[in-house]
Amino acid sequence: MRTVAVLTGCGLLLVGCGSDPGAGPQPAAPTSSATVPSSPQASPGVSSTSPEKQSTSPAPAGTGVKTAASDFGVILFDTAGQAIYLFDKEKSAAAACYGACAEAWPPVLTKGTPKALGEVKQSLLGTTKRTDGSTQVTYGGHPLYFYAHESKNEVKCHNIEGFGGLWLAVTSAGVAAPV
Repeated sequence: MRTVAVLTGCGLLLVGCGSDPGAGPQPAAPTSSATVPSSPQASPGVSSTSPEKQSTSPAPAGTGVKTAASDFGVILFDTAGQAIYLFDKEKSAAAACYGACAEAWPPVLTKGTPKALGEVKQSLLGTTKRTDGSTQVTYGGHPLYFYAHESKNEVKCHNIEGFGGLWLAVTSAGVAAPV
């Protein structure tokens, strides 16, 4: 009965996911969380940073990722209770879901360093740059997505095929939840 409910709940997804997954912009290369500091050439006796140029504003808050129970076990959600998915077609941290795909499966974006809550492991959280310059959250090396037609605390589309791959809920271990 659960399979029928999941398939019925995602019926529109299957119809809406028939676009050519090869169309659209090329995926951006993943970024590393490490940065190399620049070494400006300063004149002797002159400081390379003046107090006027130092930023006192706090860094932007990163997207919170937490765990919660579902019909598929304990999986990832954002702090608002939106279920988080991975796309098994993506074999690296580089996002491949753009255009119509990203309309149905919006990327989990962040403005700062993502924050681990609950059973989420901070060491598995990361980011990758998208072609539009936005920053997408990754977990266990997988870019993360929401399903656009789910409400808070719903998990309708685990193990659903669309856009050339499977959409799967994510466990705190950074792998797909059991089917």
